[in-house]
Amino acid sequence: MKKLALNWLSVGLILVGVLPSPVSADEVVVAVATNFLLPAREISADFETDTGHSVVLVTGATGKLVAQILAGAPFEVFLAADQARPELLVAKNVAVANSRFTYATGALALWSREALPLTGNTIDTLDASRISRLAMANPKLAPYGLAATQTLERLGLLSKLSGRIVYGENVGQTFAMAVSGNVTAGLIAKSQLANLPEDQQGYWIGVPDTLHEPILQDGVLIGRARDNKIAQAFMKYMRSDRTKKTITRYGYGVPQP
Repeated sequence: MKKLALNWLSVGLILVGVLPSPVSADEVVVAVATNFLLPAREISADFETDTGHSVVLVTGATGKLVAQILAGAPFEVFLAADQARPELLVAKNVAVANSRFTYATGALALWSREALPLTGNTIDTLDASRISRLAMANPKLAPYGLAATQTLERLGLLSKLSGRIVYGENVGQTFAMAVSGNVTAGLIAKSQLANLPEDQQGYWIGVPDTLHEPILQDGVLIGRARDNKIAQAFMKYMRSDRTKKTITRYGYGVPQP
């Protein structure tokens, strides 16, 4: 048991730098998928201003966060990058079933520092011969990586690019690889384009959602926080009009009533 706790702690420190211990009674600890970290920071700041409560964010690949939750990590809310992992936690009675809801819908984009390796103006003109290395998130850990894999499969490029795909643990690492210039391009979350610095604008094209399964991102209340009023308040806040406007501004879609 001590080994599990130590393993989780070491990973957690890498992910967020520091996690307070013990957690304060007026704080909520939120595990958030890497792709949603920027809007989560703004939403958390708004929540803190409006309620006086504090939010601690822990970020990482959705698959890694689920492993930490199952190992007993003290998270109270989970904002995943898919539906499957929250469903898994509910099935294992680790999360509260009637708390699960879709808070955002995601989209993919192909991004490069230089001109995109296309022969036309659409993603289906992606030219494998012009790609030395393509960055994407690990499909076993990150839903955006799974969507990227499905996209390449439907374009008939997955086998052609065999040996030239470089995997990041999450879309944050994937974008960092693309920015470094060590890869030709990266399949990233479209939301990552919302607040790029001037020197990182690059070139990009959206990936039609017909090329992959929908990226529906669900949030769920962890069982340990079933009676936690602050965690419940944060979940409610995620559905507020103010939060939906923030989510939309970062390039996501939001479910319609």
